[in-house]
Amino acid sequence: MFKRIDHIELLTALPDRTIDFYCAVLGFRERERKRIPETPLGPLDLIYLELGDTTVEVMCYPDAKAIPSRSTEQRLGWQCLALEVADMDGALALLRRKGIAATWGPLVRSDYARAEIRDPDGNPIELRQWYQR
Repeated sequence: MFKRIDHIELLTALPDRTIDFYCAVLGFRERERKRIPETPLGPLDLIYLELGDTTVEVMCYPDAKAIPSRSTEQRLGWQCLALEVADMDGALALLRRKGIAATWGPLVRSDYARAEIRDPDGNPIELRQWYQR
């Protein structure tokens, strides 16, 4: 009945910064842009980014007065976006060259390595390298 996760939504006040990070740093590509002219919060801009079979829907209400940032505290609900990497050390080195430092990790276990970075809005992105699958 259920097939897969279709997309993940990211709400941002600075869509160009978000798109640049996901495309230039993480290798996503922009697929499509849409504008919903009327919502209760005003117009809504949607930008669809793809990486393999993963879609991130970047959302922005350009006329909204303020959108609070995500807390770095642990909370109930969704915790992060996780991206599989082929080479953890290589991925972290590439990110460092682009000015992105890991917020923790890599944590190495017998069958995987994990690390975390943050996007420009502070959203956590887990990096995971599987050793055996």
